[in-house]
Amino acid sequence: MPAIRIDVATPSRSYPVHLEDGILDRVGSLLDALKLPARRFVVSSPLVWRLHGARLARSARKIEPILVADGERNKQLPTVSRIYDALVKATADRSSTLVTFGGGVIGDMAGFAASTYLRGIPLVHIPTTLLAQVDSSIGGKVGVNHPLGKNLIGSFFQPHAVLIDPAVLGTLHRREFRAGLYEVIKYGMTSSASLFDRVGRDRKAIFDREPSALTPIIAESCQIKASVVAQDEKESGIRRILNFGHTAGHALEAVTKFKRFRHGEAVAYGMLVAAQLSASRGALADTDRKALADLVASLGPLPPISDLSAAQMLDAIRHDKKVVAGKLHFVLATAIGAWAIVDDVTEKEMKAAMLKLGFRK
Repeated sequence: MPAIRIDVATPSRSYPVHLEDGILDRVGSLLDALKLPARRFVVSSPLVWRLHGARLARSARKIEPILVADGERNKQLPTVSRIYDALVKATADRSSTLVTFGGGVIGDMAGFAASTYLRGIPLVHIPTTLLAQVDSSIGGKVGVNHPLGKNLIGSFFQPHAVLIDPAVLGTLHRREFRAGLYEVIKYGMTSSASLFDRVGRDRKAIFDREPSALTPIIAESCQIKASVVAQDEKESGIRRILNFGHTAGHALEAVTKFKRFRHGEAVAYGMLVAAQLSASRGALADTDRKALADLVASLGPLPPISDLSAAQMLDAIRHDKKVVAGKLHFVLATAIGAWAIVDDVTEKEMKAAMLKLGFRK
């Protein structure tokens, strides 16, 4: 597949997203071309570094690795402090570049470290999971979780570049890969009926990581997010559509203490809740609700929810960062590829949708 470049233009910084098989072997020259500081630290997880670190080290030359624990349970301030500790001990200064090399958790944590260390040092994302490639590496959201809620501590800090190598997804576990596909479906539900249809039509080739099927869905997802972020960098308006499925999804992660669900799996349930609520309101045709449910089911099994209560979920939603002045801004689906943002969704409506999905009272 030919190399693809997508430009993200925001008020605080414009930057390129480079998408190309094998780009991992050109990281050093790309960072040089961007004129980024030559002293470069890479934050990664032990697993990703074991799988792909040697290639990155050969490409980037003299890159200094900082390895920290991955996973939502470790997406906390103590882990970020370990990144700070390593940077301070290495006497990293403002003429240093921090490169994130991993999934969304690594990108969020290390990005938050870059945004706050010395009040900000240059940041580059090299995402290694499908979810990070299509979603979290673009847009500048960085941060960590709090025991009471997802991503409650963070900032907006745009990277200087995002380098995406679809080839690294060949080592990704099927469940983790599937979790990323739910975020692709999210983009289809909010912005592109053709993308939604393509995931179902090309499902086998996508799971087989065939470049002709995989690269286009990554590229379209990135393009959609780049366009939305360019219009609304700090989520005061249209960027809220990227939270489709995330209200109930984040609550699901919080009530299970980030142990049961991959982020994308929680978002899948969140989309089903949002679609059920939308259909109950008459905003979404039931045929479209069913099409979403069928597509999600076709990708494989989701972890069970029957032991979780709607009451627990509602309590977690009250701590959601999308609550503004006491009102929850909720993204409804109005058709496949269309949306509406409302602030009048009641707890009764959410509870009814959750019960329909199989949560207990």
